[in-house]
Amino acid sequence: MTARRLPARALPALALPALAAVGLLLGCAAPGTADAAAGGRHPDPAPERTATRLVQVTSVHEATGMTLLEGPTFGPDGSLFVVDVTAPAGEPKVLRVDVDTRDVDPVYTNETSAYTSAQFSPHDGRLYLTDFVSGGIDSITADGDDPRTFFAGDVEGQRMQPDDVAFDESGHLFVTDTTGYADPSWEPQGRVVRIDKETAEATVLARNLPAPNGISFTPDHDGLWVSQHTANRVDYLRLDAGRTEVTTAHPAVQFDGGHTQIDSNAVDAAGNVYQGVHGQAKIFVYSPTGELLTKVSLPPRARGLTSATNIAIRPGTTDAYMTVSGTAGGFVYEFEALAEGIRQSNGG
Repeated sequence: MTARRLPARALPALALPALAAVGLLLGCAAPGTADAAAGGRHPDPAPERTATRLVQVTSVHEATGMTLLEGPTFGPDGSLFVVDVTAPAGEPKVLRVDVDTRDVDPVYTNETSAYTSAQFSPHDGRLYLTDFVSGGIDSITADGDDPRTFFAGDVEGQRMQPDDVAFDESGHLFVTDTTGYADPSWEPQGRVVRIDKETAEATVLARNLPAPNGISFTPDHDGLWVSQHTANRVDYLRLDAGRTEVTTAHPAVQFDGGHTQIDSNAVDAAGNVYQGVHGQAKIFVYSPTGELLTKVSLPPRARGLTSATNIAIRPGTTDAYMTVSGTAGGFVYEFEALAEGIRQSNGG
C-alpha cells in the first residue's frame, strides 16, 4: 500500500482527510519451483489465470470517498484477516473473512489509525498492524481485544512511514519504511527496518531506497524480497545468519508497469514471488530467478476495480486470495497458486 504523507498521530479532526490521502496513492513441482531453478533450467511459463470473486468486504466510504483493502493474513482459526486503510473512525479497520461461508465480521477500529498491513507474529500470536498515520506499529488479539502500541517514535531521528511487515522465524519484525513514496525515484529516502520482538529496538538494515513497499522472506529465511514502489522493481536482500545485517543486495525483477506501480508481495513454498500492483487489478508471479511465470487477472466482466495490491496463500494449500479495490468497493478474489502456501505467504 502507498499513500500521501500524513502528520504523526493525526488529531481526530484531521483523520478523514488523512485517510483520504492514504488511499489516493496507496498497497510442489509446479512451473517455477526452486528445484527447477537450481537445476539451471528456465521454468516453463504457466497459463495465465483468472481469479474468481469470493466476497465484497467493503463499500466506498462516504466520509473518505474510497475504500482500500490490504494485509490479507490467515489467523489461527483459519479466517482471513484484512485491513481497510481508508476506513474512517467508527467503521471497521480490521475485518475477518470466513473464506468458506463468505461471512465478513468487524474485528477492530479506533479513532485515528490508517492500517496498511497485518501479520500474525510467530512469537506471541498477536496480530500486528502498521499504522501509516502515527508511524508506529500496534497489535491486537485475533478477537480484536487488548490493543497495544508495540512501536512508536523515530528511527535514527526520522519518523517511519511503515507500509508492510514480515516476521522471521523468531518473531522479529522487518518493516518497509516507504518514506519518499511521493517524491521522484531519483530522490530515494526509504528504508528497511528491523524491530526486536522483545525490546522494540529499531535498527536500519537498508537505507536510501525508492519507497520500499512489499516485503517477504524467502522460504529458508536467508533473504528478503523488497518491492520498490517508485522504481518499479523487486530487490533481493541477502541477510547474515543472525538476520541483523544485509550482506549483499541487488535488483532482482524489473516491472514494466507504465503508469502503474508495484505494491505488496508474497512468496510460496517453491520460492515464487507474487507481486501485487497499484493501478492494475492483476498479480504477477515470478520465479526465484526472475522469470515471469504467470499473471492473475480478474474476469472481463469485473468493473470499477483498479488495484490488486496484496496476496495471501493459505498455508498447506494452493488456495490464494488477493485484495482488490476501486470505485466498486473492496473485494477478496481467489485463485490457485503455483505452489503451496507457507507462513511467509500470509500477506504483509
